[in-house]
Amino acid sequence: MNTDLPLLSVVVPAYNEEAVLEQFHARMSALFDSLPRYRCEMVFVNDGSRDRTQAIIDRLCDTDPRVAGIDLSRNFGKEIAMTAGMDHACGDAVVIIDADLQDPPELIRDMLREWESGYDVVYARRTVRDGESWVKKATAAAFYRTMNRMSGRVHIPRDTGDFRLMSRRAVDALLQLREQHRFMKGLFAWVGFKTKAIEYRRDPRAAGVSKFNYWKLWNFALEGITAFSIGPLKVATYLGLTTALFAFAYGSWIIAKTLIWGDRVHGYPTIMVTILFLGGVQLFFTGVLGEYLGRIFNETKQRPLYFTQSLRPSRVDEVPVRAADSPLRQLPYGERGSLIEGR
Repeated sequence: MNTDLPLLSVVVPAYNEEAVLEQFHARMSALFDSLPRYRCEMVFVNDGSRDRTQAIIDRLCDTDPRVAGIDLSRNFGKEIAMTAGMDHACGDAVVIIDADLQDPPELIRDMLREWESGYDVVYARRTVRDGESWVKKATAAAFYRTMNRMSGRVHIPRDTGDFRLMSRRAVDALLQLREQHRFMKGLFAWVGFKTKAIEYRRDPRAAGVSKFNYWKLWNFALEGITAFSIGPLKVATYLGLTTALFAFAYGSWIIAKTLIWGDRVHGYPTIMVTILFLGGVQLFFTGVLGEYLGRIFNETKQRPLYFTQSLRPSRVDEVPVRAADSPLRQLPYGERGSLIEGR
């Protein structure tokens, strides 16, 4: 094997993906076969699946030397599964992609072309999100608007998932960030480096069902906001200051009115509404403080991000070398994948 060829590592987090793993492997293998100028490996990360996902990964490791398998000790969540994959990916370029085939593996060819031209991060931006409800699309758009207004200097690209290619130095920089609450879209943006977007049409899942419901998406949004912004705390400060000024002005008016004209006992409904309103505001922002305090508590424990149950490295050096003097040859996207040129 010619170890002078650059190594491409494709990290694939998987949770209960038995229905699609073999189809994904077939399409990724076809892509690898079209890249003679690269050594290639797939790094599957089983995130505590309860189906046959790990058994399929083991079988792929046995039959394909380009497949590596990481079996986490339990379900740690997708963000940490991606981190585990990057920890064990040795590639000069590292790609993160989901196993559900909503993101076409063939788009990696275009990412490699941009990487070869000097970009450290090449991410895929969706122009169309097939298979998603209007509610999910609307809430996603609102989330990105909110995040970019609150996150200050860190700009998180809209309509962008985890599907991206990163150079070795970008991955090494990212892996220095070992925080427990890992909002990866924010961390990808935080490390910076020279970045390029490629636009594409996102397909429905090839098989299986999404593991995210609206409750999980809500918690995911909270994770992102509290990990990359102190905006909610600033809102509490400004609202508290505004309320205090209003209360001072209203109190001054009540005192002056009583001294000048006198006042009978009135205003019970007003008092109750005011007390309930201020009590609700205080409880809400006590909850906001609790969210930040809970994250500080988790970070101070300094626990490892994950544990592995088993680790099977790839045997990519056993793959025979083919002619590598030709440019990247074209590979059809298939019936489902489609690229929209957006450069």
